[in-house]
Amino acid sequence: MALTGKLSFETVIRSPAAKFFNLMARQLHHLQNICERIHAAKLQVGNDWDSVGGSVKHWTYIIDGKVVTCNETIDIIDEQKYLVIYNLFDGDISKNYKVFKLAFQVSDNSNNSGTLVTWSVEYEKINNDVEAPYGYMEYLDKSTKEIDAYLLKA
Repeated sequence: MALTGKLSFETVIRSPAAKFFNLMARQLHHLQNICERIHAAKLQVGNDWDSVGGSVKHWTYIIDGKVVTCNETIDIIDEQKYLVIYNLFDGDISKNYKVFKLAFQVSDNSNNSGTLVTWSVEYEKINNDVEAPYGYMEYLDKSTKEIDAYLLKA
């Protein structure tokens, strides 16, 4: 069994791509007030929530029915491609994974039926006994729907 892997999925939302991207790239601190499974988010290092590589955020959230924590930095914000890559580390995430990269990209759906959101998780498990992070995919799907509902009201 491989220690490294990648999981991904696509979903369609009704919010404009630019609006979803802006929230996820520039306003992460709002997620704790939008998503039911995010219990807390704190800026641990740095002065802003959206600097690439410079700020460290501490997250407390629920995966597979369990409260977990991690730290996060932003590796890439690509304004042209509407792409953000986050690096998750320390806390509970490091108990199972040496590497955990979470990426999303949004684009206007070609048939004018909303916005396409693509999520992917690239990971390296600490050993073969660790399961692939399927719970994160379910968490991201639910959170995406909550964010979409919030943005449609705003």
